[in-house]
Amino acid sequence: MVQRDSVYTPPVSLSRLSEIESALGAAIRGKAEVLRLSLACLLARGHLLIEDVPGVGKTTLAQALARSVGSNFHRLQFTSDMLPSDVLGVTIYNAHTQEFEFKQGPIFTNFLLADEINRATPKTQSALLEAMNELQVTIDGRSWPLAQPFMVIATQNPVEHHGTYPLPESQLDRFLMRIRIGYPNSAAEREIVRQSAVTGHDTVRPVISGGELTALQDTAAQVAVDESLVDYMLAIVERTRAHESIAMGVSPRGAQALFRATQALAAVEGRDYATPDDVKRLVVPVFAHRVVVNTRIAIAQRSAEVAEKILGEILTLVDVPL
Repeated sequence: MVQRDSVYTPPVSLSRLSEIESALGAAIRGKAEVLRLSLACLLARGHLLIEDVPGVGKTTLAQALARSVGSNFHRLQFTSDMLPSDVLGVTIYNAHTQEFEFKQGPIFTNFLLADEINRATPKTQSALLEAMNELQVTIDGRSWPLAQPFMVIATQNPVEHHGTYPLPESQLDRFLMRIRIGYPNSAAEREIVRQSAVTGHDTVRPVISGGELTALQDTAAQVAVDESLVDYMLAIVERTRAHESIAMGVSPRGAQALFRATQALAAVEGRDYATPDDVKRLVVPVFAHRVVVNTRIAIAQRSAEVAEKILGEILTLVDVPL
């Protein structure tokens, strides 16, 4: 492990993360770990999937995270009749210039909130694949680059299945993390009830600019990760591929995602080096949506819950580096 004899003093820009966290805390009460993971996803240049039952603050968290950065933001309410052109844009003929012009869709923004993403058809869902992976979209044979920074924050309800289309593995793999918010504790819920007249995300104002966010992301990418910690990550990945209850383990892209997320979480914690605890906290949100549980087990229980349980067991079997 990387040893540090002196106390690390983060750069001034990195210290701004505490301001963002405070702003998010005003919108989402009593969910410090959820907010910290969301910030880590943002710093790692990843996309975030928020999966939970209605009414716990999925959309509020997504909007608050986007509004904390002074950049462009678009929200799309996904529905079954939405077309790929409603997301990407469309080429139309201009009678005055007698030329075809491309009208950009909502995806040409810095933050895209894809609300209830599993209500759109697979064809519309797949319109996001290229954008999320290559930061560009291709329309009529021409590629259009997306603005930087760029982040997709999607929400979905895992319980209701009527009129929904489950995200395929290739689409899930584009999300760096999948998190759940869960119900608040009694004290936090009391605050929420008393402040019900105020919408959470409306209280969030931009804390940093898009340029400052890019600088923060560059700083996070410089966090030191010891080789023993990389071995630890790869040992966990290998266990997912060999586990009898998992039909498809974590891919190399998933291993890369864990590495980036570990660097980002360490930066959020104010450190310039990563620790095994960072990895442990991230294994479930980074890997659970990437593994495919055996069908016979998934039928008996919700596959998402089974995947999380299996990953928890794997963590107890892999030796932690000293």
